[in-house]
Amino acid sequence: MIPGGGQPNMQQLLQQAQKMQQDLAKAQEELARTEVDGQAGGGLVKATVTGSGELRSLKIDPKAVDPEDTETLADLIVAAVQAANENAQTLQQQKLGPLAQGLGGGGIPGLPF
Repeated sequence: MIPGGGQPNMQQLLQQAQKMQQDLAKAQEELARTEVDGQAGGGLVKATVTGSGELRSLKIDPKAVDPEDTETLADLIVAAVQAANENAQTLQQQKLGPLAQGLGGGGIPGLPF
């Protein structure tokens, strides 16, 4: 709602939009620096990804390595990376969710988004 029914102050709207854009960029940079983990096989395989989903490291316990059964190891690796990515998505929602709600939930008065 615009107080008094007047026209929105375009300068103020632009400043709000610019601040939201800066906040979003800052949150995205923070996500790219933050690391989250995922594991599989009771911790036999651990994957670390950034909050933006980039795989940073993979640790495999020697007990998980069976030359006769590489399929299980591959499955554990995939599961650990998927778990890490799910944790990264949760982190993204926590960091970016409020900003996205601001953009999509009428966060800038007078604009239709």
